[in-house]
Amino acid sequence: MFKLNYNYLAFSISLFAVELLIALYVNDAIIRPFGGDYLVVILLYCLTKSFFNTSMFLTAIAVLLFSYLVEGLQYLQVVNLLGLNDSKLANVIVGNSFSWVDMLCYTLGILTVMGVEWLRLRKTHSDLQRKKQVLFI
Repeated sequence: MFKLNYNYLAFSISLFAVELLIALYVNDAIIRPFGGDYLVVILLYCLTKSFFNTSMFLTAIAVLLFSYLVEGLQYLQVVNLLGLNDSKLANVIVGNSFSWVDMLCYTLGILTVMGVEWLRLRKTHSDLQRKKQVLFI
């Protein structure tokens, strides 16, 4: 189950760099509020797949549910309930404002992951089929 995947790890590091750049330097009405939420679930998926050899579907659903949980904690104002409202780190990691649009961004991000992974797996399967045909010709 545990297996280091360098491709997913490299993609995770790249996505983290993009997220960091968005957080530090982008202050617009589209990329910062929506792009970051869309990309964060892709980052979490790739980070999970970097270390665990789990199925695409289960990993995607687990990441999506985790994202929904964090958004639900924002709805409950958990940072304030724990007395961490002065903590910049807690506010960045957990967040402090619930949004249905964030939930939509998470969902679209995971649907993108599933679509890309499905296409990748389909191509791999197709390549294997072609190699088998060449061997038998």
